[in-house]
Amino acid sequence: MYTPSGNGFHDGQGNFVLEARREDRDGRQYTSHRMNTSGTFNTQYGRFEARVKVPEGRGLWPAFWMMGSDFLDGRPWPYNGEIDIMEFIGQDPTRAHSTLHAPAYNGGGGYGGGYSLPDGSKISAGFHTWAAEWDSEGIQFSLDGRDVFYADRDTVESTRGPWVYDHDFYMILNLAVGGDWPGPPDAGTPFPSRMLVDYVRVYQ
Repeated sequence: MYTPSGNGFHDGQGNFVLEARREDRDGRQYTSHRMNTSGTFNTQYGRFEARVKVPEGRGLWPAFWMMGSDFLDGRPWPYNGEIDIMEFIGQDPTRAHSTLHAPAYNGGGGYGGGYSLPDGSKISAGFHTWAAEWDSEGIQFSLDGRDVFYADRDTVESTRGPWVYDHDFYMILNLAVGGDWPGPPDAGTPFPSRMLVDYVRVYQ
């Protein structure tokens, strides 16, 4: 369960914290935090960047992503489009993922890629900067300034399906617990677990 307060706070050292806890709330076994810019910032194209430290542990699923703003007006997912700048699965600490979701390619069939650090070390060991540079021709994803995946519009449309990203989007940061991809936590998953956000920046 995402709580409106309590699980999201500043740590006094310049970071915003999204904290997942093992605690019962309204029939759920875990609480965490999620925030988005839907009511404050929606835009089309630019460079979207965040410096984040992700937590390690089975069942943890931190993410930095974007949703098509027409979702707010009732257009259902995935028709509004989704841009996942960073997803991290806590039991796979050396890999992260960047993915696009649309009607013709979504869920486990999304268009994207996984990648590791050049030295193969744990991504969860420190802060890293994820970014997406997005325009009408495609989206370049990067980790710490190193290009890791490019979604070329022409390639996507010729091999997978329509490009649905030429409109306003808003940003989301969340730390999920469980779900289809990571599966449930286990006895070894550390709680509380923290996703630390140093900054989020948009360049246009």
